[in-house]
Amino acid sequence: MPRSLWNGTIAFGMVRVPVKLYSATESKAVRFHERHATDGAAIEHRRVCVQEGREIPYGETVKGFEVSSGSYVTLSKEEIATADGPGAHLIEIEHFAGREEIDPVYYDRAYNLGPGKLGDEAYLLLHAALKRSDRVGIGRFVFHNKAHLVALRAHEDVIALHTMRFADELVPVDDLEIPAPQRKPSKLEVAAAGALVEQLSASFQPDDYEDTYRAALLELIERKARGEAIDAPEAVQIAPEADLLEALQASLERQGGGRSARAKAKTKAKKAPRTRASKPARSAR
Repeated sequence: MPRSLWNGTIAFGMVRVPVKLYSATESKAVRFHERHATDGAAIEHRRVCVQEGREIPYGETVKGFEVSSGSYVTLSKEEIATADGPGAHLIEIEHFAGREEIDPVYYDRAYNLGPGKLGDEAYLLLHAALKRSDRVGIGRFVFHNKAHLVALRAHEDVIALHTMRFADELVPVDDLEIPAPQRKPSKLEVAAAGALVEQLSASFQPDDYEDTYRAALLELIERKARGEAIDAPEAVQIAPEADLLEALQASLERQGGGRSARAKAKTKAKKAPRTRASKPARSAR
């Protein structure tokens, strides 16, 4: 049975909800250990004091923050814990927001919350309120020596907690070196792309997707264990399409749209209002 990672209290208004925090995800990544390439022996990483030249136990280590070049302030676990303040075991909901208002880029890790001691009734009340309103509670808490913005939402029969990134943790789009396009897509290209999106639309079913890379990696490990030689695959060069409209029309035909999809795209292009910024491209026939 999963063990709780954190025990605390959710506060909204004057209501207090004792809760326990559990991980909502489990990594399925294939884990490797470092081995010596020539003889396959294990590789050890040791903590060595560069001044004394000797290995030191973990209990003698502290955290260091560089305040100037080569100058550090060291802090023990107990000293770092004092920064948690009175909110170390409290999640205070500051307000409630609509789910659609939160861009997925702000979400980080997912956890599940369960009721703590004597918290069943208040837990069920908060879960019902979140589910009925279809809103998420926005608050913050301290976990693993880091302050987190969090979103609480009703998920099936539990309250899910998502740690979130603060706004200053996102890389501004303006900082990206993205070259300006040489031309804007034509109305017919946009309509054809829209038709292709419609053809490829389907409801999201999580069970339909599997980690094919992990399966291929495990199969490769089994082959190597049987003594098979592993040859590196040839690199595949994918060149951009020279004619976007032709690629879109070919995609529509392959997906089964054929003439009807092309006709629908042309109809949408004709109905689209003309603007100064969007001129028909020369390739649109």
